[in-house]
Amino acid sequence: MKKPAYSMSSNFAWSLGYLLKYSKTALFLSALFVPVRIGLRYLEIYLPSLVVEEVTGGQTFRHALLDTGVVMLLLLLGQVILLALGHVKDASLGLYRYQTGSLVTRKELSLFYQTYERKEVRDLANRASRATEMWNGVQPLTDMVLHGFGFLENLLGYLLFGAVISFASPWLVLLLTAAPLVNLACVKAYNRWEYAQRDKMTDLDQKLEYVAALPDDFQTAKDIRIYSMASWLRECYQDLSGQRMKWNRSAARKGFFVRGAEFLVILVRDGGAYALLIHMFYQGQISVSEFVLYFAAISSFASWVDGILSCLSQAHAVSLKLCDLREFVDYPQEDGSGAAKAKDHMGAAPRIEFRNVSFRYDGAGQDTIHNLSFQMESGEKLALVGPNGAGKTTLVKLLCGLYRPTSGEIFLNGVPLSDFKREDYYKLIAPVFQEVRTAFFTLAETVSGKSTADTDLERARDCMIQAGLGAKLESLPNGIHTKLNKKIHEDGTELSGGEAQKLMLARALYKDAPLLVLDEPTAALDPIAESRIYTEFNAMAKGKTALFVSHRLASTAFCDRILLLDHGEIVEEGTHQELLKANGKYKELFDMQSCWYQEDAQGGDGV
Repeated sequence: MKKPAYSMSSNFAWSLGYLLKYSKTALFLSALFVPVRIGLRYLEIYLPSLVVEEVTGGQTFRHALLDTGVVMLLLLLGQVILLALGHVKDASLGLYRYQTGSLVTRKELSLFYQTYERKEVRDLANRASRATEMWNGVQPLTDMVLHGFGFLENLLGYLLFGAVISFASPWLVLLLTAAPLVNLACVKAYNRWEYAQRDKMTDLDQKLEYVAALPDDFQTAKDIRIYSMASWLRECYQDLSGQRMKWNRSAARKGFFVRGAEFLVILVRDGGAYALLIHMFYQGQISVSEFVLYFAAISSFASWVDGILSCLSQAHAVSLKLCDLREFVDYPQEDGSGAAKAKDHMGAAPRIEFRNVSFRYDGAGQDTIHNLSFQMESGEKLALVGPNGAGKTTLVKLLCGLYRPTSGEIFLNGVPLSDFKREDYYKLIAPVFQEVRTAFFTLAETVSGKSTADTDLERARDCMIQAGLGAKLESLPNGIHTKLNKKIHEDGTELSGGEAQKLMLARALYKDAPLLVLDEPTAALDPIAESRIYTEFNAMAKGKTALFVSHRLASTAFCDRILLLDHGEIVEEGTHQELLKANGKYKELFDMQSCWYQEDAQGGDGV
């Protein structure tokens, strides 16, 4: 089993540090609760003894009422104080949870894309996110601190009440202390088993969540109905649920044995302690009031011991979950040296060079891109074409700085990309990717990537019109202020695939970066619409260096130069006319596609 990345004491110190940073009030109140609760517990066991002593000691009714009344008033006052301060503390802890929980989101947003693509990293991110949530009443972020203060409280109570009980017999202290250690060993063994299962359970839970979410997806819902997939999906869900329930049963059995051992230990511990106390009373070694005091003290002392062990065991379980959170938050970042600055290259279209670049995915047996070398001249419009699986999207991600070459180097104006900080380099690129995702923001906010207050609305509207969404804007009552996603907004709208891709084109235009990268952004459009959009890009790409990726060869005829990529290597290069005259693979692919378009235009079954 993999050893936890951080110790329990380290996780407590980490949690305490963030609590001090984000909520000093919660830290102060958590510490204040310790002496107040200990004092109340002592008053609770002292009150019955005081009543017995007052009654049997020959005191007047007024004297007894006054003494007991003072103790009862202190108990009431203490409970009111705890209740009031508890609400304040819970509110303060909410701020702490929000701030520390956002660490996961910030890490997800900033982690190097190639790193975040790895399954083990995404699984770790999933577990880290769960560590910020509440599951079965456990919230690791706050519970780590609370268990720490709980341990301190129980330890101080143990020392105080142990001192009281030791006046009766030191053996009672030893018996009440030693027995629960058996429980601690059992609980720690269970926690280690659960920690060892976390990878398998994370994978299983992700599959369950994915299948459960499918009916809520509008796009998937159509396929489910038309292809009668409902029964199959139910079977998948039932199978996954069965695996999860099997694990739950195993966990329940192990938990039952832990609780059984705990019950037996309590039976032996408390039974032995009470038997010894009764024996001392009948031997005349303690008085009635002392018997009542010690009897109550034993019950309370046992709870302090249980509290110590419970806090340790729960802190141990929480600490293991917190390890995932910290391990993800501390996951090493891959970044450039920062020797180069994007601002030095913003004024003109850049020159790009791939020099002996190779890239291989983790676990792959061969390179996806192999020893690739080519240049994009300043202001050039370069088309990248090739069959599916040729490596086009991988090349785009390398150019965008989302991947790092396995070997070789990429240069911008003669400067290695590794000399730029990633966030700084991204300022130079305006990409439009093949996969389109829109959220629940307004059209204007989606185009600008900013709030409405920070968006140049006229510019956003112009970019949308330039991208071919002018008619769509006119049809919407709220224009560029129309909100996306009908699930979230009652007056929201849903864009078609083609409209969504045009919206992403408008976003790239709004950014106005010197390097424009279009990775099959018109895949959802028909050939005529795609050709029209690409023709308009002649004006859009003016003064920029542009890379156009398309699987439709005819659409890229306007480009200055075309590269045909196959199996991660450039097999042909030239203008559209030059490649047709070469009568090679490009010509073969072009003729095949032309045939499809002709069949489609004639009403055939062409693709």
